[in-house]
Amino acid sequence: MTAPVRTNDPAVVDVALAGRSYSIVIGRGQLTSLGQRMAALRPRAKAAIISDETVVRHHLAATESALAGAGIGSTCITVPAGEKSKSFTVLEQVCEALLAARLERGDLVVALGGGVVGDLAGFAAAIVRRGLDYVQVPTTLLAQVDSSVGGKTAIDSRHGKNLIGAFHQPVLVLSDTALLDTLSRREFRAGYAEIVKYGLIADADFFAWLESNWRELFAGGPAREHAIAVSCGMKAAIVARDERELGERALLNLGHTFGHALEAATRVSAVTGGAPDPDRLMDLIAQDKKIKHGRLTFILARGIGASFIASNVDAAEVRAFVAEKLASK
Repeated sequence: MTAPVRTNDPAVVDVALAGRSYSIVIGRGQLTSLGQRMAALRPRAKAAIISDETVVRHHLAATESALAGAGIGSTCITVPAGEKSKSFTVLEQVCEALLAARLERGDLVVALGGGVVGDLAGFAAAIVRRGLDYVQVPTTLLAQVDSSVGGKTAIDSRHGKNLIGAFHQPVLVLSDTALLDTLSRREFRAGYAEIVKYGLIADADFFAWLESNWRELFAGGPAREHAIAVSCGMKAAIVARDERELGERALLNLGHTFGHALEAATRVSAVTGGAPDPDRLMDLIAQDKKIKHGRLTFILARGIGASFIASNVDAAEVRAFVAEKLASK
């Protein structure tokens, strides 16, 4: 393993795609460089910052200051915090606000927030004026190592999660690790689980390094920047080889099939006020993007550092399994 990056020296991971590329800048205090970096990419551009109510309280002032310092005028579009903002209603509001701000094709959208904001802002950027460029400024660990990288943008449908969207790559990702200091321990742990995933699917040495250094990662030392940089490097390499998830990129879904099933169960429980009916649960799960020809795709780790895609699980078998487990409660 390479030595951890110094906290005052950003790490830069390049995402190289066919005909285009962008950089992921990782380091403590890097938000102050946002305006300078954006001005270098798009001289004389103005910006629209899309964020949620929670992030605005913590980080909007510093973001606006960074942009103003580079001569970039900006407006802020604020949405409610949480998954409910990934909806047609909120998407329409954001698109109309971008047009009202008179953003042109040479201007930039800034997604300031976690995965929900990144998905929503990226999708809005993809469709307003047939495509605006955008910058990801992820404020959660999960977003810094996963959703901000790779260009997946989407909103949810009543049929399932992330079913309406587009592949739309950012022109820059700026991950200021100091922004993670405001996260709850639970939120930080959610991102750490995603970091562990990279060790499981691609790098046994990295997994072993995490076993020895996870405390420093949580404490905010140089190990934090190192772990984020390694994770982003792995994802960038996979995305470069399979941008639209036609094969290898599906490895990044390790754990997501079960995670989305739990989300679906939670939704149904909230509606019914009790245990979810297996048929209603499966109707939701069956809309997941990992369903192909009626079969669920699971990513299984066969020992640390090696994985394979198992797509031989029939949805009907899962339905029966769910029904059995619910009946046994």
